Amino acid sequence: VQLQASGGGLVQPGGSLRLSCATSGFNLDDHAIGWFRQAPGKEREGVSCINLAHGSTYYASSVKGRFTISRDNVENTVYLQMNSLKPEDTASYYCATGTPLVWADPSEYDYWGQGTQVTVSS
Repeated sequence: VQLQASGGGLVQPGGSLRLSCATSGFNLDDHAIGWFRQAPGKEREGVSCINLAHGSTYYASSVKGRFTISRDNVENTVYLQMNSLKPEDTASYYCATGTPLVWADPSEYDYWGQGTQVTVSS
C-alpha cells in the first residue's frame, strides 16, 4: 500500500492549490481517503474525507465551502482542491487510507503518505 501526497507550495491569502494523493497497492473502492493537516505545535486534524465505497464526502467546519475532495477513477488519485486559502490553513498536509468509523480520527487510518507543505502568506 502506497500513498503519495503532492501539490503543496507557497500561496498568497485568497489563492488556491490542488493537492493530489496518488494511491497504489490496494482496492480504492473498499476504503476511505482522508486528508489531514498538522501545523507546528498542534495536533493532527482531519480536513476532509471521501468514502470511496459510497462516495460520501466529509469536511471540517473550518474548510467547508472552500475545500473540495474528489477522486479520479482512472488514475486512482484523490484530490483536495483548496480555494480561498487563509494563513491559518498553513500546515503539512497528509493523505491516509483506512476504513474509519470516525473520519476525522487519525487513529482510524492504517496507511499514511508523506506530508506536503502548504504555506499561505503574503
